[in-house]
Amino acid sequence: MKKLSLIYLLVFFGTLLLAQETAPEEIEHSPENSACFSCHGSTIYSYYNDILGRNVTKRMNPYFLIDSVLYYNQNHKSFVCTDCHSYECKDFPHNSEMRMEPMPTCLDCHEGDDATARYNFEKIDQEFQESVHSTKHSDEFTCWMCHNPHSYKINARTNENIKETIVYDNNICLSCHADINKYQLISPKKNPNVIESHDWLPNQISHFAHVRCIECHTASSDNVMVAHQVQTKDKAVKKCVECHSQNSMLMASLYKYRAKETRSQYGFLNASILRDAYVIGANRNIYLNVISGVIAGLVILLIIIHAILRMLLK
Repeated sequence: MKKLSLIYLLVFFGTLLLAQETAPEEIEHSPENSACFSCHGSTIYSYYNDILGRNVTKRMNPYFLIDSVLYYNQNHKSFVCTDCHSYECKDFPHNSEMRMEPMPTCLDCHEGDDATARYNFEKIDQEFQESVHSTKHSDEFTCWMCHNPHSYKINARTNENIKETIVYDNNICLSCHADINKYQLISPKKNPNVIESHDWLPNQISHFAHVRCIECHTASSDNVMVAHQVQTKDKAVKKCVECHSQNSMLMASLYKYRAKETRSQYGFLNASILRDAYVIGANRNIYLNVISGVIAGLVILLIIIHAILRMLLK
């Protein structure tokens, strides 16, 4: 229980740090969104009740509360609310049928879009369709289950701080796997305890703080920056050598973008890892390996020569 609390505290404070460093200094509010944020950006809202014949004040449902700071600092900050929501939402009180309005998916906008072709949305969708999130759950499991449409921001491709990327991406997983209420939106099963299911992993806190969940639970791909093909638990990586080796799989996942930028034919093949972390067994240099081997060989040779000379002198 103590270990579980430490991990959640680590994630919590990491999130606060990330929010402080990514919050914009100036926020340009869209005039068209102002009416929406007047209610959905506040914990309370007021309106005139025709039946009662007076103004009433209500508490906003926390699930419908949108942080305008996060909204105007995310990928879709240039959008107006009605780009995704019905124009009927401009009328208040809202039509009750608006709650059943289907939300657009990523491909509804990005499929075949030359401007975002480099992100390979079609490939991402293909990986998602093959993942357990899609095959084991209903159609209600969409992109928005993991990526909040009002606050999601690309991180792995743009953030220079790997540790912040780890916190950000792991929070996406924990937002469901550490929240029984959200977990049971798509599964009647009891939410598995993250700590107990990883009791085989040595030094859990260190691993959770320095490695993303998807490093071990997805199939890496050369075409997609962040893997989306979440696999069944029996296929999860459990061999230490997969990461703790010179050809660490982290170079094909967590450090993929930086590796493409910094990897060269000579020198540190894993220089990307050295910039932010020390991974036992992965931080190796071919030249240091050769030099160490030569020194070891010379030491052995000197011992042999010394032994021969001792024998001859006797």
